This record gives sequence, structure tokens and C-alpha cells, in this order.
Amino acid sequence: MAILEILLGHIPLSELLEKGGRPEPQIPELVEQVMEPVQEGPRVVYLDIETKKSAEEVGGWQNTHLMGVSVAVIFDSLEDRFITFFEENIEGLFTHLGKADLVVGFNIKQFDYKVLGAYTSTDLGNLPTFDILEDIYHRLGFRLGLDHLASETLKQGKTADGLQALEWFKQGEIDKVVEYCSQDVAITRDLFQFGLQNGHLIYKGKRANCKMRLRVDWRLDKLIEGKGKGVQG
Repeated sequence: MAILEILLGHIPLSELLEKGGRPEPQIPELVEQVMEPVQEGPRVVYLDIETKKSAEEVGGWQNTHLMGVSVAVIFDSLEDRFITFFEENIEGLFTHLGKADLVVGFNIKQFDYKVLGAYTSTDLGNLPTFDILEDIYHRLGFRLGLDHLASETLKQGKTADGLQALEWFKQGEIDKVVEYCSQDVAITRDLFQFGLQNGHLIYKGKRANCKMRLRVDWRLDKLIEGKGKGVQG
């Protein structure tokens, strides 16, 4: 093509010789395409909170609305990350919960929602919520602690408890409170996922002191469809 261009007089021979006898290649311009992250599946939000005061300090468990929030932590399944909220930005928590297809917690209805109720006029009971402890109680007729279920089912026990978290808060060790609360959220998430995938949880019987399987027929689509009401017939 270069020789033909020279013969036709389209390219001066002198110009070609200055370029070493070869025309410069034309490099096509690269256009960078920014791909938006694809979000798939329902948004499941796992929640746990820690408080500023104990039940004893507010006059009993009937006054949970007086306990105050020291920290709230969620894990968002679509964003695949933990998000921390404090009292001063608690509205952000309610915004995030409102986007959830399902909110999952442990004793969330009787504790977390009642504490949080002091910060909003919205009825949190209307959120699509699945309370693991509530479901277990309906199946067994008695309650099991999160630490017990985590130890028996996941081989992963808690490193502290709520009273220790209260002490950390009062001592100003907020980082420790956040770490503890995040661990509880992770355990709640993993326990729920174990039940979804295996159809059971494991606990230790009170009388025989042996490991027992608790059958759970959890299906995420059904829980979302039923707005997290739990035991499925």
C-alpha cells in the first residue's frame, strides 16, 4: 500500500525516507468501559446492637427502650460487608433496614427492635424479619442461647458477653464493643446460613447431655414471601 501511495503521488518519497521507509502504524484509541457491579439475589441484612445501659440500670427488661444504643452493626449480603452505626447516625441504620428483603437477628424482636424503637416513630415490627431465637422457641418450647448454638453447630463460641460489652462502653473502649458486636452479627449470619444449607442446627440436650439435631425447614424465598414469620407449617 505504501509503494502504491508513492507511485500515485499521494505520499512524497522524502517523507517516507524520513520515517525509515515505513509508514507509522495507526494505533486505535482504547475506550475504557466501566462495568457496574451486578447485584444478584435478595438483600438479607443481619443485625445486632449493643446498649449503653443494662436492664438492671433501667429498672428491668420492660424498660429496654431506655437502654440506649452504643453501637449497631449490620452485615449486608448484597454489599458483602459489615456497616457500623452509632447513636449520632442511627437514621442511616433505619434507612438500610428499610431496603432489606429480610432482616435476620437473634432475639431481635424482643430486644433489638425495642431498644431501637426509642429512636424512631416507624414501627420496626413491620419490617420483614426473621428472628432465629423466636423460631427455635416455637420448635422446641424452650430457648437456646446464641453462644450455645454457635459452639455446638459452628464450633465457634463467643469471646465475650453483653455485660462485658457494657463495661467496655463505659470505659470508652468503643473499638472493642464494635468488634464484639460484629462477631455476633457474623455468628448470626453463619448460623442462619448453616440452617439454610443443612436443614438443621445442633444443640446439646439438657437431660442426656448429648448432641441433638434441631430440624429447620428454612427456605429463603419462603421466609421472604412470608415476611420472615418463621416456622413454615
